[in-house]
Amino acid sequence: MRQSSIGLRFSLVDQTKLVTAASELARNALDHGKGGEMTIEELANGSRTGIRLTFEDQGPGIPDIEKALTDGFTTGSGMGLGLGGSKRLVNEFSIESELGKGTRITVARWR
Repeated sequence: MRQSSIGLRFSLVDQTKLVTAASELARNALDHGKGGEMTIEELANGSRTGIRLTFEDQGPGIPDIEKALTDGFTTGSGMGLGLGGSKRLVNEFSIESELGKGTRITVARWR
């Protein structure tokens, strides 16, 4: 992913924001979703370029997405900044979750 962001000439700050968000979302998929996968897509919209990351797991799902996005909310031992913090680091953020089926989080960062 970092290589893609370098190839698309993202600034070091934008690279760091994307990698930080991705690391947090991947950790969530492992810890809460019991694993999963990430897909990466390079985006183009006119003169704009970007990267879209999609994280999918088959875990228990998120019962209250709004609450999960609230800073300080945690179901583990962390600080509760993961989802909300990740959302602030990207330009686009969406969550789809179904109890007992899993969660899909899609983020995009544009240059």
